[in-house]
Amino acid sequence: MTIDELLRLRLYNQQISHHPSETPEQVVSWMCAMQAQDYAGAKWSIGLRMPGKKETDIDDAIAKKAIVRTWPMRGTLHFVAADDVRWLLKLLTPRIISGTAGRRRQLELDENALNKSRDVITRALEGGKQMMRSEVYALLEANGISAGEQRGIHIINHLAQKQVISHGIHNDKQPTYVLLDEWIPSSKNLEGEAALSELALRYFRSHGPATLNDFVWWSGLRISDARLGLNSASDLLEKIELNDKIFWLNPDHPPLGELESAYLLPGFDEYMLGYTDRTLILDTQHASKIVPGNNGMFMPTIVVNGKVEGLWKKALKRDQISIEIFPFGKITNAKMKAIISRAKDYGHYLDKIATLSN
Repeated sequence: MTIDELLRLRLYNQQISHHPSETPEQVVSWMCAMQAQDYAGAKWSIGLRMPGKKETDIDDAIAKKAIVRTWPMRGTLHFVAADDVRWLLKLLTPRIISGTAGRRRQLELDENALNKSRDVITRALEGGKQMMRSEVYALLEANGISAGEQRGIHIINHLAQKQVISHGIHNDKQPTYVLLDEWIPSSKNLEGEAALSELALRYFRSHGPATLNDFVWWSGLRISDARLGLNSASDLLEKIELNDKIFWLNPDHPPLGELESAYLLPGFDEYMLGYTDRTLILDTQHASKIVPGNNGMFMPTIVVNGKVEGLWKKALKRDQISIEIFPFGKITNAKMKAIISRAKDYGHYLDKIATLSN
């Protein structure tokens, strides 16, 4: 197998070049979890995997509780399918909660403060209510619980990881919070090795070819647990070797021809963030351009034939969207034609007329 073939398989398995899913929940379920701290970008990550769909289709899936935004892994927001939310939180968050104990001590968030916060927020949200972050902070302050110095967001994160709350529907560009048991009354229950096996199977099917180290990074699991999950699922996966590394992937894929494609991916798309080793898709000389200042904020990328070849940004107007591209090198006419097509796709997704400049 060559690098080009590996990249073609990743694009195919991530449903970027192959589009079998018809609904947002099918996309998210296939991917298992999709990084989502950038709300608008995360919705486009779902949308670009369903060409022809619109942002309103993603909004509808959130409103009907088919997908939910919460903190299942690495302390980072992800979209997950409603049926997966509890087993993912149960499997992955205990290690996060343990790892952030020191920070909670610094913020003086002991068990008494967290339990009081839980009681106050639960009472306020009961009966299907939704509250914006600013309202949650004000509620905490009104009950003698300081939300300053990042205490408020740590309380929210902790309660989400404890399966008490999750995100609801965005309101006025702010997230809202709901009681998870009211928002998603029931979901799949998996534990122990069965949960590890399911997580490994879903990851390697959707993100493969990927290595065990990629899976460890993505999931946040201990390497021993990640290896147990992979070993349990390995009979249902294909194994290949490239550059002295072992990669695992979904065996169900057709022969892939030459790669001729271009995509406008949001900054935190799983194609970039789903792996610990990004050198296969991104030349090291351009790495600092993707995360300027090394501040953790990933820029939207132009992916051509599986590799990152530039950046893009958008400017929204009432009925138009202007897309400006910043290629790392020369863009051929054929590549530019493909990029223009993707810009039109993005315009359709937003229900706006798209224009492109560089």
